[in-house]
Amino acid sequence: MTETLPDFADEVLSVVELIPDGAVMTYGDVAEYLGHGGPRQVGRVMSHYGSAVAWWRVVRSDGRLLPGHEAEALARYREEGTPLRQSNAAGHLPRIDIAAARWSGESG
Repeated sequence: MTETLPDFADEVLSVVELIPDGAVMTYGDVAEYLGHGGPRQVGRVMSHYGSAVAWWRVVRSDGRLLPGHEAEALARYREEGTPLRQSNAAGHLPRIDIAAARWSGESG
């Protein structure tokens, strides 16, 4: 039996597929781009279906790395050249530089 993807999930994943390498959108950005839903709904979609797309490009608005997936996400950000802010505290992971990495959904 094949599971049918809910419409909202399909919409969210379609937006994620548009985000270019080295760029990110917050959960709220994705909802705003779609014109409906909210950050929590986008997060739920990503937690259930996000492994099919570049999940690391949808991020928290504070730039913190996704708990439990920090190492993989950080490797992908570095590979793609995603702007990061280094922490001054020893042992702390960098955060995504949201201002520099945010993709507005516009081409060019």
